[in-house]
Amino acid sequence: MTHIQTTLDNGIATLTLNNPDSHNAFDDRLIADLTAALQALDKNPEVRVLVLAAIGKSFSAGADLGWMQRMAQYDETQNIADARALAELMRSLNEFSKPTVARVQGSAFGGGVGLIACCDIAVGVYDAQFALSEARLGLIPAVISPYVIAAIGARQARRYFLSGERFDAEQAQAIGLLHKIGYADELDAMITEIVDALLECGPAAQTACKQLIQRIAHGDDFGDLVEFTAQAIAKTRSSSEGREGVQSFLQKRSPGWLRKKA
Repeated sequence: MTHIQTTLDNGIATLTLNNPDSHNAFDDRLIADLTAALQALDKNPEVRVLVLAAIGKSFSAGADLGWMQRMAQYDETQNIADARALAELMRSLNEFSKPTVARVQGSAFGGGVGLIACCDIAVGVYDAQFALSEARLGLIPAVISPYVIAAIGARQARRYFLSGERFDAEQAQAIGLLHKIGYADELDAMITEIVDALLECGPAAQTACKQLIQRIAHGDDFGDLVEFTAQAIAKTRSSSEGREGVQSFLQKRSPGWLRKKA
């Protein structure tokens, strides 16, 4: 059963994460389905704009617990294959040839933040919370890092990658993750306003703009960077610290490196 819904109406494609019971968390099936849906929509000439949305309390809570349990048993080779699949998802969204808008109706953590950063424009609600909490599990936000750093800058990434602390929607807007924020009942109107503006522009020019930005911001070595990040998370997941962090989280105990307070 897929947890992805796709609609296309008058040039506007809406791709919706629809697994609210698990807070739209990532697993290998969701990653594969979302990647396939993105690639199909990108090839569809009727699509002018893509809206990435979600149903439920959360936009995406990051990694699914069951997926994390499986990954904890993977060796480095298996982790590389798994990480490459997630990297392909992020690349497919980031390099989508038409304008993309994230409709952030709830909180996002880890990979969910990565999805938002991969979109051209992001609009969220005031009560959404965000975190890049991988380091608290002895892991690193490697695969999503090129996109998140491009969105919030290296200086803010130093804080939130290293601390894993949560931040609210106002801070997300201040550091560049979100472009606009509002109340839940204003969200659709804000999305409509942005989509209408996008539809007034030449589609070929928009594709060329996206390619221009990519070239200027990243140069010619972006593909190498994507592979480097996949290798980096695979190595970290299969390390002793990575395994301890994930296991302590799953077992609801403190990790071995946590200093006890006096």
